[in-house]
Amino acid sequence: MKVLIVRGLLILACSVSGYAIAYYSFPSHGILGSLIGLVLGCLTALFVIKMEQAIRKVSLRVIFGGVVGMIVGLLIAFLFAYGLNFITDIKEKYQIAPWIYAIWTSVMGYLGLVLGSKKVEELFNLFGHGQSKENKDYRILDTSTIIDGRLADICDTGFLEGTLIVPRFVLDELQYIADSSDSMKRSRGRRGLDILNRMQKSAGITIEIVDQDFPRIKSVDAKLVALAKKMNGKIITNDFNLNKVAELQGIRILNVNELANALKPVVLPGEVMTVKIIKEGKEAGQGVAYLDDGTMIIVDNAQRHQGATVEALVTSVLQTTAGRMIFSELKDIVNDKKSFGSDARQ
Repeated sequence: MKVLIVRGLLILACSVSGYAIAYYSFPSHGILGSLIGLVLGCLTALFVIKMEQAIRKVSLRVIFGGVVGMIVGLLIAFLFAYGLNFITDIKEKYQIAPWIYAIWTSVMGYLGLVLGSKKVEELFNLFGHGQSKENKDYRILDTSTIIDGRLADICDTGFLEGTLIVPRFVLDELQYIADSSDSMKRSRGRRGLDILNRMQKSAGITIEIVDQDFPRIKSVDAKLVALAKKMNGKIITNDFNLNKVAELQGIRILNVNELANALKPVVLPGEVMTVKIIKEGKEAGQGVAYLDDGTMIIVDNAQRHQGATVEALVTSVLQTTAGRMIFSELKDIVNDKKSFGSDARQ
C-alpha cells in the first residue's frame, strides 16, 4: 500500500512539474503546450516506475558489477578523447566533431554497463570474494519450514551458517496467510514472519530475498522446484509431498523432519526408561507415553497406570517415515516373569 502511495505521488509531482515547465517556458503555445508538458511529465514518472520495478528484480551484486563496468567504460572513453586532443594533426585533418566524442562516450559506457553486469561473478572471483555459480550452495526455504520454527533454533545453535534464500512468492504466501480471516491461519502466518525476522538477526545467517518468479506456474511448491532447478540449489522443507515431487525431478532436499529423527537419542532393546503414561493404546491393556522430542512409546500392560509414572523395559524400536516408535513392557511385570521362570526351574 505504501509503495502505491509513493508511486502515485511521483506521478502527480512529475505531471505538475511538466505542466508548470511547459506553461512558463512556452507561454506562446498556451493550453496545448501545457497539456503536452503534463503528458510528458506523466510518461517520465511511468518510465521511472518501470525502471524501479526492473531494478528490484536484479540482485545487488549485478547492479554493483554494472556500475563498476560503466565507470570503467566512461573512464576509457575520457582517456581516449583526452589523448586525441594532443594529436593536433588528426584533429585538424579530420575535423573531429564534438558529437563523435558523445557517441564514443555513450558506446563505451553502455559496453561497460553490460559487460560489468554479465561478468560480475568473474569479477568477484578475481578478487577472491565470491564463488562460481556451480559451486555456490543455494539453500531455498519453503513456507512450511519457516512457520515450523525448528530451523530458527538450528540457526541459533550455530550448526547452520551462510545464506538462506527466501523467494518473493514464499514471502507473499506468508503475508497472505498472516492476513487471513481464519484466526488459526493468521496466527501461523504471523508466527512465520516473526521467525523469519528472528533468523535475520541470527549470527552467521544471511536471509536473501529473491524476486525471481514464474508467472505461468500457479503452485508455490512447483515454483520452488523451478527455482531450485534454475539456481541449482537445495530446498529446505518438512513437507512430505514436496519432498517426493522434488526428488523425482532430481532436486536435493534437506528435510527438517529427517534431521530431527537423526538427532534423536538412540534407544536399544533392554534399556529401562522412566515415562509417564498419557493415554491408553489401540490394543487392549496398552498405555502410551511420549518422550520430550515427541517419540511415541507403547507400553504393554500399562493401561491401568494411566496418569502415573512407570519404569518401562524397551523390547523393540520401529523406525517409520513419520518418525520412531518404541515398544516396551512394564519393568515390574518383566521381573515377575523372570522370577516365575526361575521358581519353575527349581
